[in-house]
Amino acid sequence: MSYISKVSGGGSKVQHVKDIILQSNPLLEAFGNAKTVRNNNSNRFGKYFEIQFSFGGEPNGGRISNFLLEKSRVVSQNSDERNFHIYYQMLEGASAEEREVFGITNPDYYSDLNQSGSFTVEGTDDKKDFSETLGAMDVIGISPEVKQTVLQIVSGILHLGNINFVENGNYAAVESEDFLSFPAYLMGIDTEKLKEKLTSRKMDSKWGGRSETIDVTLNVEQATYTRDALAKTLYSRLFDYLVEAINKAMRKNIEEYNIGVLDIYGFEIFQKNGFEQFCINFVNEKLQQIFIELTLKAEQEEYVQEGIKWTNVDYFNNKVVCDLIENKVNPPGVMSILDDVCATMHATGEGADSTLLQKLQAALSTHEHFNSWNQGFIVHHYAGKVSYDVSGFCERNRDVLFNDLVELMQSSEYHFIQGLFPENLQSEKKGRPTTASSKIKKQANNLVDTLMKCTPHYIRCIKPNETKKARDWEDKRVRHQVEYLGLKENIRVRRAGFAYRRAFEKFLQRYAILTSETWPHWRGDNRQGIMHILHSVNMDSEQYQLGRSKLFIKAPESLFLLEEMRERKFDSFARTIQKAWRKFNARKKYAEMREEASNILLNKKERRRNSINRNFVGDYLGLEERPELRQFLTKRERVEFADTVKKYDRRFKITKRDLILTPKYIYMIGREKVKKGPEKGVIKEVLKQKTEINNIVSISLSPMQDDFFILHEVEYDILLESVFKTEFLSQLCKRFKEIKNSQLTLNFNNTLDFKVKKEGWGGGGQRQVVFVHGSGDLAVLRPSGKALNVSIGEGLPKNSRPNRQSLMQNAGHGQRAGHPMKRDVQNTSGVKYSTPNIRSSGQRSNKISMRGPVAAPSNNSQRGPTYAQPHCRRPSMELPQRPNQGNSKRNRPAPAQTNTDFMQVPEQGTAGMKRRDTVNKIPEPGQGRKKKAPPPTPTGRCCRALYAYEAQDTDEISFSLGEVIKIIKEGKENFFVYNEYWRKWTFLFASLSESIFERE
Repeated sequence: MSYISKVSGGGSKVQHVKDIILQSNPLLEAFGNAKTVRNNNSNRFGKYFEIQFSFGGEPNGGRISNFLLEKSRVVSQNSDERNFHIYYQMLEGASAEEREVFGITNPDYYSDLNQSGSFTVEGTDDKKDFSETLGAMDVIGISPEVKQTVLQIVSGILHLGNINFVENGNYAAVESEDFLSFPAYLMGIDTEKLKEKLTSRKMDSKWGGRSETIDVTLNVEQATYTRDALAKTLYSRLFDYLVEAINKAMRKNIEEYNIGVLDIYGFEIFQKNGFEQFCINFVNEKLQQIFIELTLKAEQEEYVQEGIKWTNVDYFNNKVVCDLIENKVNPPGVMSILDDVCATMHATGEGADSTLLQKLQAALSTHEHFNSWNQGFIVHHYAGKVSYDVSGFCERNRDVLFNDLVELMQSSEYHFIQGLFPENLQSEKKGRPTTASSKIKKQANNLVDTLMKCTPHYIRCIKPNETKKARDWEDKRVRHQVEYLGLKENIRVRRAGFAYRRAFEKFLQRYAILTSETWPHWRGDNRQGIMHILHSVNMDSEQYQLGRSKLFIKAPESLFLLEEMRERKFDSFARTIQKAWRKFNARKKYAEMREEASNILLNKKERRRNSINRNFVGDYLGLEERPELRQFLTKRERVEFADTVKKYDRRFKITKRDLILTPKYIYMIGREKVKKGPEKGVIKEVLKQKTEINNIVSISLSPMQDDFFILHEVEYDILLESVFKTEFLSQLCKRFKEIKNSQLTLNFNNTLDFKVKKEGWGGGGQRQVVFVHGSGDLAVLRPSGKALNVSIGEGLPKNSRPNRQSLMQNAGHGQRAGHPMKRDVQNTSGVKYSTPNIRSSGQRSNKISMRGPVAAPSNNSQRGPTYAQPHCRRPSMELPQRPNQGNSKRNRPAPAQTNTDFMQVPEQGTAGMKRRDTVNKIPEPGQGRKKKAPPPTPTGRCCRALYAYEAQDTDEISFSLGEVIKIIKEGKENFFVYNEYWRKWTFLFASLSESIFERE
């Protein structure tokens, strides 16, 4: 759950569901887990957690189904075990005010906690865990009032366990009435009513058409049972409320996809195994049966149905044990006999348990997986023999809460407690009351139905020891678990079987893309289409079999081959789609850029006929491959525009410069011949000028179609000529606005003045460029003193705009030869170039995953009862004084010597013997890959391997220790060797050969 929460995305609502999913675990562990002799944090309930996902794979809901809470732990625990964690957390973490209100003291005071003599767990901080439990309640949405009431009920159950009974004239009487006040106060009920309902109850008798109510006084045993039944029911219904609160916080109206996680107690064997262990082991038998059905039986039956060459692998099927427990008739199972005994049971006591044992012996004595002994019976489970003590079986199975106790709880001052008991006592009950065994049998079968609809994945936990310590390994115990879990049989079936199977139609649908003949549709017979695909990838015929309706592939590597080639096909198609999409977007983008650039000169300057619809490239110098120019730029500096331009000096002499525009600077790079040093005479690039964009004052242009423009700076100006002036001005205006948050000034006039830089003895002064209309599209230059006369023909009108349709068609086609269009890349020097790549690129693109989500079907369970919010007012009675422990004779018993024989590996019994017979029976191998014949003995010059080597590449060979390999050719530096087994040759360096081989 933590992994799913971290890897999935989503907004605030999804995050809230994630928090609930994560926080539900510590909350349910506090109320449903306990320390046992085998596990310090053992689940004492079963949980099936469904995490629901949206179509986008985001966890947006969930549902928890719980079953078989070990309620008996509330009132009794075995030696060296603890009650549920929440009791010890509350005793350690409660505030001073809560300790006073709830009557909290040390755990030795409470009879429900001091039976085992174990109060702490090594490595567990109960105080910290209590804080986390309360925090989890906040995340789930439980209000502070409800939290207070929940803790109040938990405390009330503890105080209820301190009420003891003594015999008074064959009837039960409360030993010390001081212990009645606190549980009555915490549960908001009257003290006298509590006393009355614990020592007596009303019975309805019917004679003919008349009914009569009789008050019956209980004996000590019955009163103790009544007290414990009330405590167990209160705790169980409180636990159900917490589960329902979590479900309510995660509930959503529509189910899309879900993943189910089953977290359940494992097979249990204790010193004394009672009704709870019987139910737990029954559920484990059902789950083991699913494992057998899905992994062993179903797989082998499928091979037979499909006509695949196959030799059956024998295994032990535990269905016979499940039938022994849950059968209804012929012969009846243990649970059916137990329910019949409880139906005729009129009182608690050993009499009913003895009757149960007698009926079990009579009905099941001949069953090979059943034995009886003087105090109970033995079942030969798949995990071993377990002896069950029938003492208390009938009482715990009947699980009856008398109407008197329901009426007592409904009289509580707290609406929350009233909501835990929604029964309608006035309705007439018909039929046999539901027993605990029938409930768990129904829940187990519903769980099996849910799991059978899904695709299950198993996590088999192997317990290495019983000491609860790291690095302690008990070989016998581990071997026993591996055997009874059916792992050996499963591995044997998997090894001999096929890793992949798929219906013909689905296989063709998935892999038709591999060949042009089968894509997009195969028109012929499905078998021929499949064979065509398999032949196209050169799959070995021994690696697959065709059944009646499915294809079976043996080795996972063969499947990986198909998947890899399929991914390559999709990758190729994806790159084609991406190429077309990027080309379309680039065309659209650069059409918009040209429109924006043309707006700069709109109605101000005539346009050239061949330039108005041309493509913008940006980098016309090919800087990606010219490090001699990139050296003048700073690291990671982006290039907006780069081109070779003409620069005019004071005498209007033309000099070529490489102009580079970046987000902050304009670089002017020229070339000079080295005059000194070893590189004398070599022409090298020189940075002539570096101008900050924010130092540019304005730009001047003529209104004609010429390519001249003047960059005006504070000290001097620069006269330039570029055929790509519009693109340069567009980028420069954008960068100027980004830096100074204002528009760059553009001046248009037929006469342009500019200042020249002072050089040597010559002064700076002014120069002038005069533009006049002439003929032709090429400018004619006539220098005259301090003026340059430019004559050029008339161009397109000033209001000309680029044609949008022609822009989209022409985009992606460069105008100048030798200037390839560059992509926006990050080169090795760290300089980033913002130039598009319109032409096709051979670069590998991201893959598109064509796999859709697969959902496991869910089983909609009915909603649980609706619980009322607690009444906020305090009870009318005053806070009673907690009685001293000495007032009660039910003090902590002396701890008995613990018998740890039950911790040993159990006898395997009949099930183990049958399983061992099937494991030891060696089956014939399945029809898989034929083994290669042993390699022939090489002749001629040979060498022997001094150690084994596994080939790491396709041009290498593998060899084992001591293998003889033939030398084909030997040289001074290397020699060639040939492996007869793999039919491959390679060469080895002579310097390494002595360390690898020795001559024969």
